[in-house]
Amino acid sequence: MEKYFSINESGRSVRCKLYCAEPKSVRRVLVCCHGFTGHKDNSAAQKMADYLLRKYKDFGVITFDLPAHGDDARNKLSLVDCDIYIRLVCEYAASRFKTKELYGYATSFGGYLMLKYINEHGSPFLKLALRCPAVNMHAVFTGLMPEDDLRMIMRNKPVMAGFDRKVRVTREFVEELEREDISCRDFSGFSDSLIILQGTKDEIVSFDFVRDFAEKNSIEFIPVEGADHRFQDPRKMELAIKRIVEFFDL
Repeated sequence: MEKYFSINESGRSVRCKLYCAEPKSVRRVLVCCHGFTGHKDNSAAQKMADYLLRKYKDFGVITFDLPAHGDDARNKLSLVDCDIYIRLVCEYAASRFKTKELYGYATSFGGYLMLKYINEHGSPFLKLALRCPAVNMHAVFTGLMPEDDLRMIMRNKPVMAGFDRKVRVTREFVEELEREDISCRDFSGFSDSLIILQGTKDEIVSFDFVRDFAEKNSIEFIPVEGADHRFQDPRKMELAIKRIVEFFDL
């Protein structure tokens, strides 16, 4: 089953989606975090949920809209709010289903946010899987923005960026990304609970940069030959899902 719900706390309303066989049977939860301008109905999370629930009826999968994404009511994107949303979702999952068995799955910008979160607060997850994480998010973001838009941002004129839903990008957000450079932080203490899968043909996030980041932090790194940033080839997505579930050691 699929169920939409909201977590209303701390002046925020986090729009969420739950995949499960039956809510009362959930004993373990996977929290999914989408990429920049994505949303809770993203196909990557749905494919992961479909695979998990075919094999494990006691699993719940929760996806949610990041601030200013999807159906979220906020029109301002900030790393502070992203951090709060992740905390609220993890706390809800643990409390609602009375479980300590939380797992994480994040892609691109979501991977950056999850890494930032565990570095600053400790990890609520037994295992955390990252696919094509934008560990150098500031460089990725500014590298994709048209020069005219970047000039406008630096003049304190917000621009709209994105695909599924346009997100209002401000100079404050870009400067936040520059300050919060997680690529130089130490994640070696989390290495046993982390895995990174990266497509060799990723056109958004540098394969070499992510590989070097993983090696520096002793994180298991799985290159997926020929995969692009979105893993649009269904066979490569299935391979990634199977490898992640193996890593979860369920």
